[in-house]
Amino acid sequence: MNTVLLLGASRGIGLELARQYAASGDRVIATARAPEGMSRLEALGAQALRLDVTEPASVGALAGQLDGQRIDIAIYVAGVTSRGDASAPPARPAFDAVMHANVLGAMQVIAHLGPAVAAAGGRMGFVSSAMGRIATADDSHAWVYRASKAALNMAVVAAQSTYPGAIMVCLHPGWVQTGMGGARAPLAVPESCAGLRRVMAGLTPADRGTFIQYDGQRLDTW
Repeated sequence: MNTVLLLGASRGIGLELARQYAASGDRVIATARAPEGMSRLEALGAQALRLDVTEPASVGALAGQLDGQRIDIAIYVAGVTSRGDASAPPARPAFDAVMHANVLGAMQVIAHLGPAVAAAGGRMGFVSSAMGRIATADDSHAWVYRASKAALNMAVVAAQSTYPGAIMVCLHPGWVQTGMGGARAPLAVPESCAGLRRVMAGLTPADRGTFIQYDGQRLDTW
C-alpha cells in the first residue's frame, strides 16, 4: 500500500484521482481549500487537509502536518486557467492568480515536500499541459496559462537535480472533460486519471525530469 498525496483534489482530475487511489487500497491524503471540497474527499475515504497553494504559509503548515510521514507518490493537481490572447496585455490580478496557483504553489510544494518524497524514494508528478510546450505553440490563446505551464515545466526539471532520490515528472492529462477542459473535450476524467496512475506507477529513474502524457507517451519537445 502506497501513501499518496494529492494537492488540489476538491474536484475534476484531483477528486477522481483520490477516488481511484482510495478504491485501489492506497492510503490517500488529499487537499482542498474549502470545507465542501474536504467533505467530498472524506466521503471517498481520503484524509482531507486544508491547503491554499497560493499562500506560502499554507504550504508550510501542510508540510508541518505531514512531518515524519512517508510519501510514496505526490501529485500536484492544483491549477487555474486564463482567458485572453496577445492582442491585449493581461490584467495584473488575473496574471497573478494564474502564476501563483500554477507556478508559485508548485515551487512551494517542491521545496517543502521534496525532501520527504526523496527520502522515501518516491515520485512527484505535476499536472501540466501540452499548451505549455514552446515547440508546438501556434497561437496565443490563453497565453498566460500557456506561460504558466511552461514555467511549471522548467521549475520541475530544474528541481530534479536537487532531489535525486525522487522521480519528478511533468504530466499532460490530455484534453479532459472538466470544468477547465469543457464538455467538448474528447477524454473522460476517469480515463485520464487511470492513465495518470499507470504513468506514476511505471516511472523509472530514466524518467526523471521528463514530460509524459496520460497514455505513457513521452513528450520529447518542450
